[in-house]
Amino acid sequence: MAKRIEGTTPKKDGYRMPGEFEEQECTWMLWPWWNGNWRLGAKPAQEAFCNVARAIAKHEPVKMCVPQAQYENAIARLGGTDNVSIIEMENNDSWLRDTGATFLVNDKGGLRAVDWGFNAYGGLVDGLYFPWDKDAQIARKMCEIVGADSYKPMSLGDPDKEFILEGGSFHVDGEGTCITTEMCLLHPSRNPEMNKEQIEELLKEYLNVEKVIWVKDGIDPYETNGHIDDVACYVRPGEVLCIYTEDENHPFYKEAQAAYKFLCEQTDAKGRKLKVHKLCVTKEPCYLKDAATIDYAEGAIPREEGEISIASYLNFLIVNGAIILPQYGDENDALAVQQVQEAFGPDYVIEGVMTTEVAYGGGNIHCITQQQPKAK
Repeated sequence: MAKRIEGTTPKKDGYRMPGEFEEQECTWMLWPWWNGNWRLGAKPAQEAFCNVARAIAKHEPVKMCVPQAQYENAIARLGGTDNVSIIEMENNDSWLRDTGATFLVNDKGGLRAVDWGFNAYGGLVDGLYFPWDKDAQIARKMCEIVGADSYKPMSLGDPDKEFILEGGSFHVDGEGTCITTEMCLLHPSRNPEMNKEQIEELLKEYLNVEKVIWVKDGIDPYETNGHIDDVACYVRPGEVLCIYTEDENHPFYKEAQAAYKFLCEQTDAKGRKLKVHKLCVTKEPCYLKDAATIDYAEGAIPREEGEISIASYLNFLIVNGAIILPQYGDENDALAVQQVQEAFGPDYVIEGVMTTEVAYGGGNIHCITQQQPKAK
């Protein structure tokens, strides 16, 4: 049985979160089913999730976690796919990046994890759904399945309160640097009893980093409160990709310009000035369709026809030898493939997957996946 580690931190114990570009054991996902978020009975979303899983499975194993009521449906749609395992696990919604375990490794072949507190992106202040009790158990269940002992960070402002943090709100380079946003981590619905310095201290202790780079704003202020995984991520140590547009009428223009200029001025924990690659945004914004087919759910934020969906090419997943990249049927799809290929180089295959349906639900490929690094 995996145990909870108390009285210490990953930094003290010599564990770190690897960069996403380091070798991986597998990728975890959660099955979409909740009609209070997904349109048309979640069937288009399920198709998109299956296509993402199939693309990943070409390069590494996928563990798809599915609630009991959807188990036979998932088997019918995805069962028999090479390199994909179906695991029964209850969930409230399907954002595994934010509810799942953040895995850690050391240099002796050890595997551990951090089980962050989760409150559905804002709890009773501005959270997206209620209840979130099943989602709050997912990280612990993942740890039990793989036998990884876990840490449970508590607030430095209230020792009886869990430290709230979603996996999509930070990226690390595996060499001591973390990138995040002030918009999300300093939002009053996460850890209002803590200041910026205290939050940074916990990031340093539980991710084992030396420096935190604070981008001011994300592009999704209302759902995730501005996760970094829509804006910037590491290509390799010392290099990041950042969304970019010169179209002043694009809804992401202001935040993209600010993030790019800011990151170009930053140095990492090793003293390297960041090399920043540009990644385009969609030519046309993405707007939600068929909102009337989404069920009303008490405690959930109502979805409205024509509301903007956060369709970012940056919300991709790095796996072993490949990039699983969102595509939207937009004029800039091919340009995004080209720019990501140029940034990562010939050692990576770019696997484009149509994921407009995932964007309609509030996220994309990075949001619905969580990598488990290979312990060496």
